[in-house]
Amino acid sequence: MQTVINLFDNLPCQAEEELLTELLARKGVRIERIVSTGQSTPEDQPYNQESDEWVLLLTGAAGLWIEGEGERDLRPGDHLLIPARRCHRVTWTTKNQPTVWLAVHFPDEHATRSDRW
Repeated sequence: MQTVINLFDNLPCQAEEELLTELLARKGVRIERIVSTGQSTPEDQPYNQESDEWVLLLTGAAGLWIEGEGERDLRPGDHLLIPARRCHRVTWTTKNQPTVWLAVHFPDEHATRSDRW
């Protein structure tokens, strides 16, 4: 029998850096829990990934800037797709409670078969 793991267990009230926990990794997909406690991405260090990333905000709130789309505020239940090779960054997260994200990484639909992990 598999052990049940709850996404909301062991959430820090405060941490120096975002906490990233890999929940599942299989050929072609990686699922992560990200916990933010007031962190943001430095403006001069945006993320730019080779894979598509679908994110779902579970708790807290955050600002997310995506190149070519601008900034948007996210609240629990909001989700979106960040296309591969699109610069993006977190502009703010709530400081008074953990912001919990679920992130699913998978190959860009335009990638060649050899690029799909």
